[in-house]
Amino acid sequence: MTIVEQGGGAAPQVPDLIKDTTTQSFVKDVIEESKRQPVLIDFWAPWCGPCKQLTPILEKAVKAAKGKVKLVKMNIDEHPAIPGQMGIQSIPAVIAFVGGRPADGFMGAVPESQVAAFIEKITKGVPGAGEPDIAEILKEAEAVLAEGDAAGAAEIYAEVLAIDAANIPAIAGLAKCQVELGAINEAKQTLAMVPDSKRSDSAVSAVQAAIDLAEQAQSLGPVGELEQKVAANPLDHQARFDLATALNAAGKRKEATDQLLEIVKRDRKWNEDGARKQLVQFFEAWGGADEATIEGRKRLSTILFS
Repeated sequence: MTIVEQGGGAAPQVPDLIKDTTTQSFVKDVIEESKRQPVLIDFWAPWCGPCKQLTPILEKAVKAAKGKVKLVKMNIDEHPAIPGQMGIQSIPAVIAFVGGRPADGFMGAVPESQVAAFIEKITKGVPGAGEPDIAEILKEAEAVLAEGDAAGAAEIYAEVLAIDAANIPAIAGLAKCQVELGAINEAKQTLAMVPDSKRSDSAVSAVQAAIDLAEQAQSLGPVGELEQKVAANPLDHQARFDLATALNAAGKRKEATDQLLEIVKRDRKWNEDGARKQLVQFFEAWGGADEATIEGRKRLSTILFS
């Protein structure tokens, strides 16, 4: 799936966006439908003057939202059970359903600007017809990256940034791909797009940690040489520390964890608790859900609190 594919298709026609409902079809038209996108339920009656003023405003605003929200109208004279259960005591009354349950609402014939603001509030982040679903595209990029295709994921993140240059998950995602591809300078340039106010975002912090670790690894010798140093002198903690950093850069997370935990076991205070701090930086760069992070944290806790 690409953005072009996601954004294809014609906008929904009016009958899809606006309809009448009954007591029997309420669950399908409102409850179930609201699990796909927000739904407004307009409780009205033929004798209600303010209802006649509000309904055209609602219909106009819903059409203008281009598929982000649907409008379902219920005549309370013909179908009193649902409004009775919901405690509707005066009309017009408009209730917004999101995710299968009431989320917000208002009563009375409010002006067009207020209706538009209400719809904007409940549809924040919901794509309109013909618009790309950024959240879904980001999920796809994450899945592609998880499968090991950093180059493919980078292309998807770049497409998102072409639409929304300030999208933090996409910036962090692209930088992460660049780190995995060994393009450290490019990753630093990408991460520089993040404003200072967003630098503490967990995804941004994780990529920054990965960049820092990659730069550390660049100054070290080959893994084989470091392994020989450690084998020759198991108490050479600096060599073991460097070996862990090099192993991490090579994608050998368990082996990197093993080396740092060995230092913690032998000399917790070495280099001002440097081995534990480096391991924590590994965990941040890998992400809290990574298997290596989960297992590493368990093993570290066992050593520290045994």
